[in-house]
Amino acid sequence: MTHISFGLLETTGVPFPTENIDTDQIIPARFLKAISREGFGENLFYDWRYDQSGNPKPDFILNTLQNQGEVLVAGKNFGCGSSREHAAWALKDYGFKVVISSFFADIFKGNALNNGVLPVQVSDSFLATCFELIGQNPATPFKVDLEAQTVMVTNTTTGESLTESFEINPYKKMCLQQGYNDLDYLLSLHTEVETFEQTHLTF
Repeated sequence: MTHISFGLLETTGVPFPTENIDTDQIIPARFLKAISREGFGENLFYDWRYDQSGNPKPDFILNTLQNQGEVLVAGKNFGCGSSREHAAWALKDYGFKVVISSFFADIFKGNALNNGVLPVQVSDSFLATCFELIGQNPATPFKVDLEAQTVMVTNTTTGESLTESFEINPYKKMCLQQGYNDLDYLLSLHTEVETFEQTHLTF
């Protein structure tokens, strides 16, 4: 699967302030039988999103028209629990390109990066401000600049913006910018590998 390259993202955010959201809550285990990455988005947060009859709960955040966007703003310790990669598949398939939180489980963070979803770890105070501003106006704009490694949120009432930097592995940053997964990256080195073989290997 080749990812879409990531550069500058300007969008609104979907607030989900619950802390300690584990991967089973992101995508329940009963939906892990599929072998394709497609289709998991419809089951994202299934047990919170739908009632026992499979009908959307009108008060759940993903089912409201006013809270839409490509950034999920999540509570602290997002993606804890099992190591299932399907959690990243579900977020990406739903349409999220970025997840903002003040802490991510390490395995989830790696799975997200490997599947074209950018986890942006920010301070507790910046996260609290994001929730506050979205609460005041669901159309609060976010700007995520991967090259500069910054995320900006703007107060639509005052026009003031708050910016925070985030860390990312340089290799994973390059892969996101180029739209590569690990295999794509290796294939991109095909010419260099052939040249090395011709100049360094003897048989």
